[in-house]
Amino acid sequence: MLGRNSRDQELRDRAQAVIPGGMYGHQAVGLLPEDYPQFFSKASGARLWDADGNELLDFMCAYGPNLFGYGHEGINAAFVKQMNIGDTLTGPTGVMVELAEAFVKLVSHADWAMFCKNGTDATSMAMVTARAHTRRKVIVMAKGAYHGAAPWCTPRPAGTTKEDKANQIFCTYNDVASLEDAVAQAGDDLAAIFAAPLKHDTFVDQIQPDAAYARRARELCDQTGALLVVDDVRAGLRIARDCSWSKVGVAPDLSTWGKCLANGHALSALLGSDKARKAASHIFVTGSFWYQAAPMAAALEALRLVNETDYLEKMQRLGQRLRDGLAERASAAGFGLRQTGPLTMPLFLFDDDPDLRKGFCWSSAMLERGVYVHPWHNMFLCDAMTDADIDLALNAAEGAFSVLKKQAASLAPVEKMAFLTA
Repeated sequence: MLGRNSRDQELRDRAQAVIPGGMYGHQAVGLLPEDYPQFFSKASGARLWDADGNELLDFMCAYGPNLFGYGHEGINAAFVKQMNIGDTLTGPTGVMVELAEAFVKLVSHADWAMFCKNGTDATSMAMVTARAHTRRKVIVMAKGAYHGAAPWCTPRPAGTTKEDKANQIFCTYNDVASLEDAVAQAGDDLAAIFAAPLKHDTFVDQIQPDAAYARRARELCDQTGALLVVDDVRAGLRIARDCSWSKVGVAPDLSTWGKCLANGHALSALLGSDKARKAASHIFVTGSFWYQAAPMAAALEALRLVNETDYLEKMQRLGQRLRDGLAERASAAGFGLRQTGPLTMPLFLFDDDPDLRKGFCWSSAMLERGVYVHPWHNMFLCDAMTDADIDLALNAAEGAFSVLKKQAASLAPVEKMAFLTA
């Protein structure tokens, strides 16, 4: 595979000179198998081409933004049409009002919407709104949950201070007693409970939300006057056409959205109930590009497709086919493959694989066969995928399991994953 990555390696070498570390953030490939490409050249539908021109069926979907297919004709046409009319202006266009109306109509708990660019923008806005509403400081969050890359929530401590993460108390996801204890520790200073729609932490099995846990979070917020925030940046519109916790019958006060909201065009959002409207109107949050009209026009078209197509049911059906087929092939090859999370957001981890050596070997074999899967992060399906794509993935998986079976006994430890067993 390395021989196929000559252009990618050239770009990596050049990047080392002008980009700190060669690459940064969640799209850096330092913790992926060595044969995974860092750079890509183009994408269409469910397909991605790396910098060397290798075609890949992409189960990462740009880490989530690709919902209806890369380069979706209708969504891109709405974007380009608005771009030609006006995009970054001295003030917003009426498209912002149209989008807020459409989004509020779609999401049952929402009475208002504010738009920004990244998931971190939205979660930071939610935190500030909750503190403005309650005039309190403490945020309760689940251990291991990811809510963005700002100093208050980044999972990596470099360059941050303990003050950046002050006034945070952590609980265990789906553990009611742990949640109650965290709220008790906060006392009368609790501003918000932040909740992921499911436990989608990296390196560990995903866990669906327990309805009793979700209901208790709602009750505790009601009892204390704190706000309940569901961070739907990653899962929004992939589990439901509403806030993801609508599936367990719980409505938050605030919800954060991003990723696939505009099918890859830069846009995220904070939605809220009337309870938090006054506080949201008094905080100061802004950005030079937050009010761009073209991404909002793209989002309007994406929300139309959400309402008028069976995109979600299609992805769930394909996800079930993928899950069933992988389980059958893994069992036939003698491997325990744990498939967790929603059908539309799968995660694959092998049994008895603490440093992911099996996962790395299998993922590399999948890549060699033209299928991009991730060895430790949840993946995504998109509406552009077809039954033929699932067949391709399952055929690739059968070959990859065969490779793993031959090599499993001799696989060396994955040194870059040693921290998992430290």
